[in-house]
Amino acid sequence: MTARTVTVLDYGSGNVRSVVRALEHVGARVELSAKPDDVLTADGLLVPGVGAFQAVMKGLKEVDALRMIGRRVAGGRPVLGICVGLQVLFDEGVEHGVRTPGMGEWPGVVERLRADVVPHMGWNTVDAPQDSVLFDGIRDERFYFVHSYGVQDWSFDVTQPAMKPPQVTWSDHGGPFIAAVENGPLSATQFHPEKSGDAGAQLLRNWIEGLR
Repeated sequence: MTARTVTVLDYGSGNVRSVVRALEHVGARVELSAKPDDVLTADGLLVPGVGAFQAVMKGLKEVDALRMIGRRVAGGRPVLGICVGLQVLFDEGVEHGVRTPGMGEWPGVVERLRADVVPHMGWNTVDAPQDSVLFDGIRDERFYFVHSYGVQDWSFDVTQPAMKPPQVTWSDHGGPFIAAVENGPLSATQFHPEKSGDAGAQLLRNWIEGLR
């Protein structure tokens, strides 16, 4: 079988090399790029995210990523966000009292975790849906988180009966927060698969096997 092509979006986010290596480790052919041809034609697009919500949104806009991500999702072509790459898919982020609009793919607000100790740093379990594709075979594993903000409330109104609601995976640190979302071609994780050992590698492998 021909290796699936994955473009890791290059917009100035840190720590992308570890993501590239993790994808190559599980058999993908990887390009680090923000060129429209690479972003739009790859079998899969991975959107990394490290740092502040506002800075990530600024970086994405500077390379026209919002339009390109929207085109991929509208065309049913897979996208995977990681860490702040998950957060920016929601309606908005609130950091230090500053509200920044997100991409609005999913309803919800990214806010500081309601925990005595932040950041939430280290290994944690998740509660994934039984029919999750990303977590197939790894529902009982632990994943590596590094974040101070997250989406802690979820409300999704399905206006069309035929529409399948997103699958939401939760974790807990001072209260529940969203650890992952799977929504047709659009998926994202709050934790870092590339730092999550064998379990993270299997999650990336599960995602890659679903690319077309």
